[in-house]
Parts: sequence; structure tokens; C-alpha cells
Amino acid sequence: MNIALIGYGKMGKTIEEIALSRGHKIVSIIDVDNQSDFDSDAFRSADVAIEFSTPATAFDNINKAFDQGVAVVSGTTGWLDRMPEIEERCKDGKAAFFYSSNYSLGVNIFFALNKHLAKIMNRFEAYEPSMKEIHHIHKLDHPSGTAITLADGLIANIDRKTSWSETPENDSQLKIVAERVGEVPGTHIIEYRSQEDAIRIEHEAFSRRGFALGSVVAAEWLKGKKGKFSMSDMLDFLNE
Repeated sequence: MNIALIGYGKMGKTIEEIALSRGHKIVSIIDVDNQSDFDSDAFRSADVAIEFSTPATAFDNINKAFDQGVAVVSGTTGWLDRMPEIEERCKDGKAAFFYSSNYSLGVNIFFALNKHLAKIMNRFEAYEPSMKEIHHIHKLDHPSGTAITLADGLIANIDRKTSWSETPENDSQLKIVAERVGEVPGTHIIEYRSQEDAIRIEHEAFSRRGFALGSVVAAEWLKGKKGKFSMSDMLDFLNE
């Protein structure tokens, strides 16, 4: 499969390594200094572009790929207020787009576990839920996209929580603490605390490889499809 890379930081380089190891060809690499390469035969030859850029550039990068008829797998967070515009471009088979806030298989198992635990804890109002996420100092957005996905899953199943905030103003808001430390790939902790005890679940990433592998697998799955997709579409157990 021909793959284009949009964003060539640490994640982009790891994706390149994994894609090559799985027998794919990298036909184009686009970063901040060669945006004109979107309009090139090399880029147009890609079956799928994998986009890990920045919150400020992701939306434009995705649209530029669509303009060239190239499907996109995106893992950039912090721009989702414009997702409806991307979804509109995917209607009626006009484009193909796959998005996840986190491509790690382990994290997606954690998403399912979070929802299941929240359903149980909805009955026990003495336990106050909260969340902490820890990432490397280079991550620009906060809270992380993964934390927001986790928060949405928890709020959907805990009646006493209606929204999330880093600075809660009332008890109906789930508190998320975001820390930026060193080169931490990503840690997410969900806690339910009462006066008597605490229940805690945690996912800790050891490297970027899990995220990179997941994005390549998503690209393999997306090839030839049209529409907007997520990990729930690719991983059946997330729909249970």
C-alpha cells in the first residue's frame, strides 16, 4: 500500500518505520517546510495519508489531502470543534476519513473498561469520579484527546456528571487534571473516591509505537472505503 505522511516529528518517523516493516511504501512526506507537495503526483499516488501534525494545522492538512482525492487517517487532537466540516466532506462517499484520539489497542480496551466501570459506579453516589492525564512537555493541547474521550464515556454513564472541566465550578462537572512532564508518552488515571476507599483504573503507554502501529492498521483497514470512521468501526468490541 502507498502511504503519505503528514507531519514528520517523532510520531511520523515511528509510523514510517512501522509502515515499512509491514511492507508498505512511503510515497510522500509532508511537513511545515514543503506544503506545496500536497499538489504533487507523489502525494496523489497515496492510498491513504496518515496525519499527525498540530492542532493549528490539522484541519487544513486534512482538507488539502481530500482536495487531492487521498483518504486520511488522523490522530491529531485539539481541533475537533471543526470536525462537523470534515464529516460534511465525507458525506455521499466524497471522501474517506478515520479519526481516533488514540490508536493504541490497549487504550481502546481502556475506553471500553471505563464505560463499563462508570455504569457500575452510577449506582454508588458516595464515590466521586475524577481524572488525571500526564503527557510529555511537547504536547500542545490539554486535556488530551484521550482524556476527553474517556470523560465523554464516563459522563454518558454517570447521571450525576453532565460535563467536564479542568476547573470545575460545581459538583456536576468531572474534574480533569492535565500534567506535562518530561517525555511521558501518555498516562491516564480514572479514580472513584469515597470517604472509605478509592477505586482506580490506569493506562500507561511505554512508547509511541502502540499509537503508531494502530494508525497503520487503521490505514490498512480504511483503504478503498468512503465515509467517516472511528476505532469503534474497526474494533467490534467497542460497540458492545
